Amino acid sequence: MKILYIHQYFSTPQGAAGTRSYEFARRFVAAGHEVTMLCGRSRWTTIKGADGINVVRVGASASNNDSYFRRIVGFLKFSILSTWEVLRLEYDIIYATSTPLTVAIPALVGKHLRNKAFVFEVRDLWPELPRAMGIIRSRSVLGVLEIFESFAYQSADALVGLSPGIVKGIRKKRPNALIEMIPNSCDLDLFKPCREKRIVSPKIGSEDFVAVFCGAHGRANGLDSVLDAAAYLKKHACDGIKVLLVGDGHLKPHLMNRVKNEALSNVVFMDPLPKNQLAELISRCDCGLMSLADIEAFQFGTSPNKFFDYISCGLPVVCNYPGWLAGLIADWDCGLVSDAGNAASLANALEKLAEDPIRCATMGRNSRKLAENEFNRDNLFTRLEKLILQFQKT
Repeated sequence: MKILYIHQYFSTPQGAAGTRSYEFARRFVAAGHEVTMLCGRSRWTTIKGADGINVVRVGASASNNDSYFRRIVGFLKFSILSTWEVLRLEYDIIYATSTPLTVAIPALVGKHLRNKAFVFEVRDLWPELPRAMGIIRSRSVLGVLEIFESFAYQSADALVGLSPGIVKGIRKKRPNALIEMIPNSCDLDLFKPCREKRIVSPKIGSEDFVAVFCGAHGRANGLDSVLDAAAYLKKHACDGIKVLLVGDGHLKPHLMNRVKNEALSNVVFMDPLPKNQLAELISRCDCGLMSLADIEAFQFGTSPNKFFDYISCGLPVVCNYPGWLAGLIADWDCGLVSDAGNAASLANALEKLAEDPIRCATMGRNSRKLAENEFNRDNLFTRLEKLILQFQKT
């Protein structure tokens, strides 16, 4: 089949962003399909990418570091420019992945003007999440977004949700839809356990217990609560525990100022890393941190890449919010779940793991088993391809 894959934030392993679309696209190519990836970038280019993926970059970009207004402009610009490509390119099926929700605009054009099959992958529920976070407060704007969201769901021939909450949210809008839950997955070859736990950093000692957080430093990530836990650890003289924050985002300057002003010497920052370097770094840490703002919509409605990277590397996971991932952690005994918004609870969870290396190692092995048994990327791709092939014309 000829698949037009629309993902505004498409990234390869050379970048620091998630590579779900790249990994699925290259597997489609390996399975004999032809894939064109329609994505955003600062200039308009068409290239034959690695692993045989045709990459069309339209001249539109939007960064998580941009202001809210600039991001909205970037979303709309990408949708408009991508619509031209949707009308021009040859393909059998459109696979569009959100966020942003606006990627559905060019997909809907292909669906309704060119009669192409349309599969919609939903990574976040819009406008539910921005409403819950208070990012969008206008009732009229929220109303328009809800109408568009429902229209996109109703138009799609099939939908893919990345978490139980997302699937449930789609089902509310379209009860009889063909929906498949395909969460983020584990790259078991790249992210794998490492016996050498030493991190090369002047701020981290060879005997320190290192808890790593990898990802965006934004409002949704609730990293102030992680710094609160670090302050609690410092106050209680738990000097052997270090918190390593890897990534970028619009709140990073604020977080760095907090660390400086509060003299939190147990917190270390690192810039985003390419996937191969990130995999090595994670594998050398002692546990992975899952942190989100204390917002109910996050608990079952997200599927963060970092969780799957942590468990692939065989790290126990400390999670500071309830939900479906917290349930997995409990069921597989592969980490600890602290009380949401409770700095002492998070700090105590880290302290428990640091003080019990045998239990920590056991949980780490359980994490790797979870990765291999439930989130093998090849197995999840097989489910996705089976869904796509239902729309192959004979």
